[in-house]
Amino acid sequence: MSDGTRAAQIAAIAALPDQLRELVAGLDDATLTTVLVPGEWTVAQNVHHLADSHAQAFNRARLILTEAHPTITPYDQDAWARLPEAMAADLEPSLLILAGLHQRWAAFWRALPEPAWERSGWHPERGELRLDDLLQYYAAHGVAHLDQIRRTLAARAA
Repeated sequence: MSDGTRAAQIAAIAALPDQLRELVAGLDDATLTTVLVPGEWTVAQNVHHLADSHAQAFNRARLILTEAHPTITPYDQDAWARLPEAMAADLEPSLLILAGLHQRWAAFWRALPEPAWERSGWHPERGELRLDDLLQYYAAHGVAHLDQIRRTLAARAA
């Protein structure tokens, strides 16, 4: 991956918390917790999922950097999204987690020396994962959930 591509993906990681906070600002509890698009999560579930998922991903990246080819433990994201606190309208805890986490995560990515980008771990469902793969995946993951929230909010207006 080129340095420019990495820089753009790190910038996407760094920007996500502010973009997310702006997108959900002023939404009422009903809008946050109502399924507005069949088969998709609520706005609240999306926000809480991003905090859960990105915390897991940050730890995965740190394991890959500090351990010899670790096994990356999968988890059931849909089960996590159905937990009571992951369905709650109070987004502030997850928004605060994302703000601090993404600040550290962007610093982590920026500080990696070139040889470290080739380090990898094993994920039972996805196979070999290099640090480059994680950066690429999670930069896109945040954007995908912003888009999902926008689709959900557009359905409310329709």
